[in-house]
Amino acid sequence: MTDMTLTRIAEALERMAPAPLAAPDFNAASAFVWHVEPDRLTPVPQVNRVALELLVGINRSRDTLLDNTRRFAAGYGANNALLWGARGMGKSSLVKAVHGAVHADFPDLKLVELQREDLPSVGRLLNHLRGAQHRFILFCDDLSFSHDDQHYKSLKAVLDGGIEGRPENVLFYATSNRRHLMPRDMIENERQSAINPSEAVEEKVSLSDRFGLWLGFHPCDQDEYLAMIDGYCEAYGLQLDAATLRAEAIEWQATRGARSGRVAWQFFCDLAGRNGVALG
Repeated sequence: MTDMTLTRIAEALERMAPAPLAAPDFNAASAFVWHVEPDRLTPVPQVNRVALELLVGINRSRDTLLDNTRRFAAGYGANNALLWGARGMGKSSLVKAVHGAVHADFPDLKLVELQREDLPSVGRLLNHLRGAQHRFILFCDDLSFSHDDQHYKSLKAVLDGGIEGRPENVLFYATSNRRHLMPRDMIENERQSAINPSEAVEEKVSLSDRFGLWLGFHPCDQDEYLAMIDGYCEAYGLQLDAATLRAEAIEWQATRGARSGRVAWQFFCDLAGRNGVALG
């Protein structure tokens, strides 16, 4: 066997079984993104977030998540959290804003984003976080499961932890448009088609019960929508005639056919651009 052949074999084996992930420098950033193939934690130099005070109309959820996160950062008891409900109402924005606010007082609190499709690798990720001196919020945005999706079984490793238990320095926050992380028609189909309907649904539906905190986000009314825009204008020093601003804001949401925090921010971005206000 030639040296070249041996080299090719060695390279193939290395691709099949890559070297273990080197311990990342968690002091390099306040947030990281988990990637697989190969496993790695990539630092995020600047997190895309808004200030906590700009999130209007979700005061109860804001205060609850902020308190839970502060307790966790301080080393006290805290719960995994599921933020569910209407799209565009600030679920993921709240997670990032809360982390930013708490990180200012607790620099060792890190945010680690995990994609839903990478849930099967979560056990490996937890092994890297378990021995670290920092504390971590593991964040999965837009989490949901379809009929034949087995990823939910991997999620139990985060919520329950199996024999080892969830690392005490890791907390899991997820956002979803669905309260039970799956479509309602799928739950009904499971009930109707299974030999034992209650058992067929229980395993998947009970997954959401493993979150200690359920924070609901509901569509905003017109007053809340306008209050969001007023808050953005005040924060960026944009002064306009109140009647004109109200009329334009209502027209904007009418063309979109919806009111939400996202629509309010999109209107403000357009408004700021037309008035020469930079948002960077």
